[in-house]
Amino acid sequence: MTELTEDHWITMVPGIRRRTVAAGVQMMQMVVVLDAGSHLSEHQHPHEQITHMLRGRLRLTVASVSHELVAGQSLCIPGGTLHAADALEDTLVIDTFSPPREDLLAQDRIE
Repeated sequence: MTELTEDHWITMVPGIRRRTVAAGVQMMQMVVVLDAGSHLSEHQHPHEQITHMLRGRLRLTVASVSHELVAGQSLCIPGGTLHAADALEDTLVIDTFSPPREDLLAQDRIE
């Protein structure tokens, strides 16, 4: 298990940055800060993802269905499913992936 405690933020796209907080054999977690108006384009990955809202308001479009989430709500995104995100206001989320996103962990080691 890897625990990352330093304040290591990576910009995903303008207005969206992430920091891995823990990674194990079967899952990983990261904190994501999304500035109001930011957009994460539609994408997919084989990993199952749970997004949990800590604050703000986020529109997640999953398989062409829009879900508006607020603090305290969560949404599970099945692996291999197209999804996108739009921050309707300044937003903070925790994303959990299973299995771990090796691509993101490799990026953590480089940056």
